[in-house]
Amino acid sequence: MATIEEGVAQHWSHGSLEREILDGLAAMGRDLDNVQIEDLAAVDEFHMGGHEATVHLASQMGLRPGMSLVEIGSGIGGPARFFAHQYNCTVSGIDLTPEYVAVAETLTRMVGLTEHVTFRVGSAMDLPFDDASFDAATLLHVGMNVPDKERLCAEAARVVKQDGVFGVYEVMRTGESDLSFPVAWADTPQMSFLAPLSTYRQALETAGFEVTAEEDRRDPALEFFHRIKTRIAESGPPPLGLHIHLGPQAPQKIANMIANLERGIIAPIQMICRRR
Repeated sequence: MATIEEGVAQHWSHGSLEREILDGLAAMGRDLDNVQIEDLAAVDEFHMGGHEATVHLASQMGLRPGMSLVEIGSGIGGPARFFAHQYNCTVSGIDLTPEYVAVAETLTRMVGLTEHVTFRVGSAMDLPFDDASFDAATLLHVGMNVPDKERLCAEAARVVKQDGVFGVYEVMRTGESDLSFPVAWADTPQMSFLAPLSTYRQALETAGFEVTAEEDRRDPALEFFHRIKTRIAESGPPPLGLHIHLGPQAPQKIANMIANLERGIIAPIQMICRRR
């Protein structure tokens, strides 16, 4: 029987993701030998709110040039490349899904950031880094696939230096009703491990973090999804976008995530934490 982590990696695996992204760039008229980080924003940041959510999180973290940062659950590397490009940080990304890591490496080479950003396959539950290795860490839409929030937060605390910052942007449960499935992170309830803000707060504090700020980002997330839905309805899927990751079920998954947000069952919550 497959473990939860094996199931998560399988869920996020695409099969031809790199090819579809390169084809999308070509369809946009981009020179593949001169790709800019902005060209990838529609596809490489597929958490709720997309690139705008990453910008907002980073603006609250106090990132500075020369800082070292670990992105836990780095996907295909969009936020990691943004942190490196915008703040001149050195970023290490780690993700369960081998295909995501391979695509992240390709896209990072294409935009000329390999000296600042690296990726490896690994588990958020057993980070392959020494204690106190990083000045900062991020966790963007990872916890909904992780049942053990205490272990997740403890590993983040272990690798972050004292007084280091931890930026969390997670889908959390805000209501008691049953979710509509499929959604981006799970086709069925068996692979979804949503928890309320109180669970994250307790896990973070137990791990050694002080939570200094919390923000409900439901409204920006709804605006993000409504823009996608409207654009697809008017002119079809763009060359690059969230639909590439979601596959054939993209319309249903987007509709369900909008419904779950509007019904008050879930919301993306941002938390800024300091390592005590």
